[in-house]
Amino acid sequence: MATLTFKGGVHPYDGKDLSKDKPVVPYLPKGDLVYPLSQHIGAPASPIVAKGDRVLVGQKIAEAGGFVSSPVYASVSGTVKAIEPRFVSTGAKVNSIIVENDGLYEEAPGLPIKPFDEMTREDIIQIIKESGVVGMGGAGFPTHVKLSPKEPDKIDAVLVNCAECEPYLTSDYRIMVERPEKIIGGLKVVLELFDNAAGYICIEDNKPEAITIMQKACENESRIQVRVLKTKYPQGAERMLIHAVMGRDLNSTMLPADLGCVVDNCDTITSIYDAVILGKPLISRVVTISGDAIAAPGNFECRMGTNVAELIEEAGGFKGQERKVISGGPMMGFAMFDLNVPTTKTTSAITSLLQDAVSESPTTACINCGRCVTACDEGLIPARLAQFSEKFDLDSFQKWHGMECVECGCCSYVCPAKRPLAQMIKNVRRMVMANRKK
Repeated sequence: MATLTFKGGVHPYDGKDLSKDKPVVPYLPKGDLVYPLSQHIGAPASPIVAKGDRVLVGQKIAEAGGFVSSPVYASVSGTVKAIEPRFVSTGAKVNSIIVENDGLYEEAPGLPIKPFDEMTREDIIQIIKESGVVGMGGAGFPTHVKLSPKEPDKIDAVLVNCAECEPYLTSDYRIMVERPEKIIGGLKVVLELFDNAAGYICIEDNKPEAITIMQKACENESRIQVRVLKTKYPQGAERMLIHAVMGRDLNSTMLPADLGCVVDNCDTITSIYDAVILGKPLISRVVTISGDAIAAPGNFECRMGTNVAELIEEAGGFKGQERKVISGGPMMGFAMFDLNVPTTKTTSAITSLLQDAVSESPTTACINCGRCVTACDEGLIPARLAQFSEKFDLDSFQKWHGMECVECGCCSYVCPAKRPLAQMIKNVRRMVMANRKK
């Protein structure tokens, strides 16, 4: 079977065997739920409840703060204890709604919907906006905005990103195996918005069972095909995916829509199906709890706002002593400083590694080996960009195309000198972006 790919990239140990055969298990949280009002790119949501109010499962508790924003819904029934800043997994403090779970899980009425064949394009977009669906495989860009390009007739490809190239993560894989009809159904909803588009379900070739299941699921769908990708990190990055499947090259000044593409994550697509077809707002997602420091790795249907420490206990807790806990995967995730933080719309995984799996070799000087150049999927020279970072030379950093970095971490992964190249480049990119906003 021919596979599609891109130049560069790496092949890290994937660790997926720990959880890939573990079916998704629904988890009902026991403690308080914390709902950050910024779980997405854009303006924070605005609370529409107050301390002491009783809320129900699926009840809207915060309204979108603008067009580029997203509402928040309660995932349990209970009483609003407070609205105050709370820490999230990034280490930032975010204004949040805290709900005391009463354990009853009483449900509010669903979203008002009509039969799909009676919906207009505007109806579909409005339901997706109202449901709180955001990009669940990345930074949380509001999905209704992504699905509202200025020229929808120029969109000719809708890509469902099922690559799941990040080590240890298996939530998308389990969705493909267990819920293929939701992926097809959600993709058909999106295709209804773009008359000239075909749908492509993009899967790496290390997932043969998922490929077979999805091919069978779409065999009678004239506008939907499966595209098989070479297993390589970061195949699931938006730019790499578009290049591999469509042969089009995206840069930092462009959006996928500029190339006629819309890219949505697997979990996002199923959430679109739940919203538009079933009238369900976004209150849960599949989260992988895995790593060699987790006693019983698995995949959990996790309600938004669930305490991370509570979820780890559900996966058997920790084994071993010295460990690193990461929100996300080891390549693009970030180390957590506290486990008493909530899961959010963008929490795809919690990964915990024993100390033996975490490199602590001392950093040495660059030896000019060129491995970072070979690994870079954007054709950059990471070692040179890191030098500009050390000197805070923002002008040279931009001249050497540092803003094209996708922060995948490949350069740091292959560096024999153990230099934190990706983090150094990321820091300067943040400085450049901050300067541009002034």
